[in-house]
Amino acid sequence: MDSFFDKGLKQRKATLGAEYVEQNLAAADDFTRPFQEAMTAWCWGFGWGDEAIDPKTRSIMNLAMIGALGKMQEWEIHCRGAINNGVTKEEIRAIIHVVGIYCGVPQSLECFRVARKVLEEKELL
Repeated sequence: MDSFFDKGLKQRKATLGAEYVEQNLAAADDFTRPFQEAMTAWCWGFGWGDEAIDPKTRSIMNLAMIGALGKMQEWEIHCRGAINNGVTKEEIRAIIHVVGIYCGVPQSLECFRVARKVLEEKELL
């Protein structure tokens, strides 16, 4: 399990940014720390820890799935991470189109709203 945590921590920092991850871990307390550690090991170590799918493709998959779920705070975080993993503005637009087709126009509008914020922050719009 420790190797999954170490591998996960490295991947999580590479995708979401070391500062963001370190802030989350530092803010964890006795109530939330076990989940932060398990999520880092499971999601980022186990889920992202192999080389079967490259980080860019994983980010594309995440944006589609998280967008479909309507979890917009997580979508914003992963939109930044996707850009860090090489996902382009055009690819983000295409992902949002798919979300709109399969999950509805209101959900795609939410994704566009959040993507615009992130793309403006990254000076890509």
